[in-house]
Order: sequence, then C-alpha cells, then structure tokens
Amino acid sequence: MIIQDKEFGEVLVRKNPLSQGLRFSVSTSGRLQMSVPKYTSTFLAKRFLNQNRDRIRENLPVKDPSSQRARDAKKKLLAKKAKEYLPYRLEYYAKLYGYSYDKVRLSHAGTRWGSCSSSRTISLNIGLMQVPEILRDYVILHELAHLNHMDHSPEFWTEVGSHDPRYKEHRKKLKMFTPGV
Repeated sequence: MIIQDKEFGEVLVRKNPLSQGLRFSVSTSGRLQMSVPKYTSTFLAKRFLNQNRDRIRENLPVKDPSSQRARDAKKKLLAKKAKEYLPYRLEYYAKLYGYSYDKVRLSHAGTRWGSCSSSRTISLNIGLMQVPEILRDYVILHELAHLNHMDHSPEFWTEVGSHDPRYKEHRKKLKMFTPGV
C-alpha cells in the first residue's frame, strides 16, 4: 500500500505477517518505508506516521518527493530500453557461442549487474543501459559462461576470456559504475 504524504511524498507501507510492531526505514529509492503487522489499517498507519514525524526527520535520510518522481521516470525509461535491447543481445551471444538458457529476467537490483541461476535463468540489471555497450556485452558473456560454470573458477574465467579477451579491463571499468538508478 502507498500513503501520499505532503512532507515525505509516497510512503511505502509493507504489511508483514511476522511483524509485531511498526518500523520505519528508507527504501532504495529514498522513499520512507513502513513495515507494519498484516492487520494494520491505513488509518493506523497514517496516525503512526503523523505521531513520528519529528523522529523520522531527525533519524532517516528521506529524499525529496520531487527527486523520487524523477528517479521513477528514469527507471521506467531504462526498463523500457532494457526490455527492447538486453534480451535480444543475450540471444545474439547465446546463439553465436552455442549457449542455451531457459529464461531471461530483467531486474533492478541495487548491487548486481546480472546473475545466472541453476534453473538456467539469466537476470540482467536494467542499469546496464547506462554503461557503454562493451561493458554490457561483458556482463552478458559473463552470465552466459555461468551456464557452464556456476562459480568463478579458473575454468570459468578461461571461458569468459575466450569470448572477451579484454574481460579484465572491462571488469575493472564496470566497477566505476553502480547498478542502481
């Protein structure tokens, strides 16, 4: 549930069946977030928010609501670009090098550019649309190599290197960027 607040903007309210109290935190988007017990009404959540305004202002780095909206718009645009580009680029390299995966998933993880699961699902971060194409390709090749090696063993790096001889340089350059929007 989302509560619209004049001071904090959109407040994300997450109902947690295991929660026994109300708790505030800041989400990755910089929004105020409340974790509440499953049975908590909107009225009670708003009342708790109003009673704790001073404490929230003093203790939590909540972002300005206008920057939240700008971030949402940017994320939406990146997601659209990623959906149009990343699955096709992944398919291109998979066919080129003889890999087969079952599913591609786009994510917006805060710390990972990509991942590959044992169920042969490759996840790619929409934030890849903000890095140079050569680094996007490195991440895609890296995840494809995980289909054969679910670790970072010497054999894994040999396989990555066979498709991207400059992978060490690309890996280093990628660290200059962050996956989050």
